[in-house]
Amino acid sequence: MKFGKIVNNFSEPPHPRGISIEGNLVSLKPLVADKFSKDLFLSNALDKENINWAYLPYGPFKAEPDYHKWIESFEKKDDPVFFAIISKKLNKAIGIASYLRINPADGLIEVGHINYSPLLQRTTEATEAMFLMMKWAFDNGYRRYEWKCNALNLRSRNSAQRLGFSYEGVFRQMAIVKGQNRDTAWFAIIDKDWEKVEDCFKKFLSNSNFDKQGRPIVSLSALTKPLLYKLDNLDCS
Repeated sequence: MKFGKIVNNFSEPPHPRGISIEGNLVSLKPLVADKFSKDLFLSNALDKENINWAYLPYGPFKAEPDYHKWIESFEKKDDPVFFAIISKKLNKAIGIASYLRINPADGLIEVGHINYSPLLQRTTEATEAMFLMMKWAFDNGYRRYEWKCNALNLRSRNSAQRLGFSYEGVFRQMAIVKGQNRDTAWFAIIDKDWEKVEDCFKKFLSNSNFDKQGRPIVSLSALTKPLLYKLDNLDCS
């Protein structure tokens, strides 16, 4: 009796701890407080209304030493594995992201704890950072790449689909965050999706896709939407 499709030719992928990833616009380096906390704190401080922290289980941080201490608490952990996102144009860290719920035995990995300062938001650098992280995962043999967010976070749910993640549903009452209920929306890309999703990123990020003002001619959403296994109807009532 079969209980599922036989998985052939699967080798356990490497753990991402300690890696760095190099792109054309950004570099992703292991997040180390002594190297990056000051630049990140100052970049985050440009968000005067602390909107970035609304759906995160921590923050905002009142002072740089508090943020420094928070980063230190993760530096030696195997999960999550945090990265500083360093703009090559600005030559400083302007955002963070992590791999988490890392399960090499089953080929599963999630991207999360994404916090883009105003300097990184809505930029091509931001898109490249996400592309680099998913490319590393699939190039190294992971089978499933996940994105989860508070179901009320419409910006994150839209971002997931733009980046090629297919909607998989909402888990109700999954957590209590900052004293409030959190329903969690789930999205994923699997290995058989990756080749076409990667092509979308390559087309979007190519120099020929940007006009003289640096605006994309074809949006990433237009490229990825036809590939999605299931669409999110964004019903957050």
